[in-house]
Formats: sequence, C-alpha cells, structure tokens
Amino acid sequence: MIAGNGSDKETQNVKEVVILVAENDAGHLKLIKKCLRRGGLDNEIIELADGQETLDFLFGQADGPGRQKDKKYILLLDIRMPGADGVEVLEKMQQDAGLKDIPVIIVTTSRDDELAERCYSLGCKAHIVKPPDEMLIEAVQQVRQNL
Repeated sequence: MIAGNGSDKETQNVKEVVILVAENDAGHLKLIKKCLRRGGLDNEIIELADGQETLDFLFGQADGPGRQKDKKYILLLDIRMPGADGVEVLEKMQQDAGLKDIPVIIVTTSRDDELAERCYSLGCKAHIVKPPDEMLIEAVQQVRQNL
C-alpha cells in the first residue's frame, strides 16, 4: 500500500489476508511465491499440494490446520492438479455458503479460452497464465483491497 492512501488499520487488514496457493508443481510454486514476494506481498502463504488437499483445508477435513472462519483468504488455484482439479474445487466452493465468497485467482499453464470462461462462470476473479508476473501481483492486490 502506498503511504498516505489508507489508515494503519486498513494496512493491517490487508496484511492479515492469508494467501492459499494450490499448486502441485514444486517449481511453479517456487515461482509464484517468489513473484508475490518481489511484488511486495508479505502476507502469510499456505501451500496446498493438490485439489484434494485444498478441499480438505477449506472444508476443515484436513489432519492438520484448516480454514479459520475469522480469517480472510485469497486462493491462487492451479487448474490441472491430481485428485480434484481446479474446476472441481471451484464448483465445490460455489456450492458452500461459507466458501463461495473466498476470492479465487486461477494461475495455470492453460490458454484455453473455454476453460477460462468456465472458471469465470464459477466465480474466479482473474485468470493468469504462467509464468507468474506483474499481472498476478496486480490481481492479488486488487482482490486483497476489496476484501
């Protein structure tokens, strides 16, 4: 946030947003995290290895820590993952009143326009084609400011 554009409370609220990264490729995960940090986003990041782990976290079915209802999240979601793919994750989120308002940004290698439209119809806020760059930073910052 640019100095003078918001109160300390607004800055604190933006920083408290947790970024979930659902990505099964370790190299892509590293690039996404590096891009976020280079863009000045120092939010907490939780790594989710695939679609099923993402669903388990969101629905509180994981063995480890799950989603906390008092926290705000942004989900960076890959489409092509083993187990549950990104579209399935989006579909299940839209069916749950507690999850459908979590903003989702698709971060994928797919340039398939029909798939992108499907994701938008399921409520995603942005569709970013890898490798991650300033478009990802801008999308996260915009979504984060609107939470």
